[in-house]
Amino acid sequence: METSIDDKPRISVIMGIYNCAPILAEALDSLLAQTYQGFKVIMCDDGSKDNTVEVAQSYVKRNPDKFILIKNDKNMGLNYTLNHCLEYADTEYVARMDGDDLSLPTRFEKEISFLDGHKYISIVSTPMIYFDENGDFRTGAGGDRYPGKNDFINGTPFCHAPCMVRTEAYRAVGGYSVDPKLLRVEDYHLWFKMYSKGYRGYILPEPLYKMRDDRNAVARRNWKNRINEFHVRRIGYKMLSIPWYKRIYMFRPILVGLMPHFIYNFYHRRNGK
Repeated sequence: METSIDDKPRISVIMGIYNCAPILAEALDSLLAQTYQGFKVIMCDDGSKDNTVEVAQSYVKRNPDKFILIKNDKNMGLNYTLNHCLEYADTEYVARMDGDDLSLPTRFEKEISFLDGHKYISIVSTPMIYFDENGDFRTGAGGDRYPGKNDFINGTPFCHAPCMVRTEAYRAVGGYSVDPKLLRVEDYHLWFKMYSKGYRGYILPEPLYKMRDDRNAVARRNWKNRINEFHVRRIGYKMLSIPWYKRIYMFRPILVGLMPHFIYNFYHRRNGK
């Protein structure tokens, strides 16, 4: 599926970029290599201290019809940053992308094809391949399914970075909720809001996105992140009318945080949580 870059794009790719200068070009090149080219990329710099802005500007200069660069006045966090990007999204679909990851070449082609053929679905995502400087080390599970509300009990049902969503669904829920209690879990909260409004999603069977990750997962999950996840579960379960006897799972991130590090890392590698 090919589309001329001169055609009106159907996809707005929203990217929050922050201190990712050494690897941003690789991420943007993976978008330029997509088999489906009917998209524009909206990058928002969230107060980078390195030369991330200069790298982004070089792509805007070379491809002014493809790339847009906006900036926050100071570091504001991902939820605010993505909402800033959404202000410039005037297309039928919105796709996510992170400045340190890679989209495989057929990602957009396969995601937009599925959404075009399934009008009752508003969210599509894929499993992810996890990699670091030493190569790929894990592939996430969970593809080829239509998550229901019970799938929210154990955690976010969709990988955020590989998702493509109908713009109308973003508009209906007011985009991302901006609150310090939602940092690092803004996507989980977004899906709760969309499902509470009747929107539904699907996870493609094939991994179409590569996430740059740390094999030692403990450092990425501090207590603030876990308290935030507890907060989102508490309010999200209520939004979806999860039965009271299942709401004990809101304490799951706290209990996982109490695990010894070696057990948690083993759990993370197996389950991707």
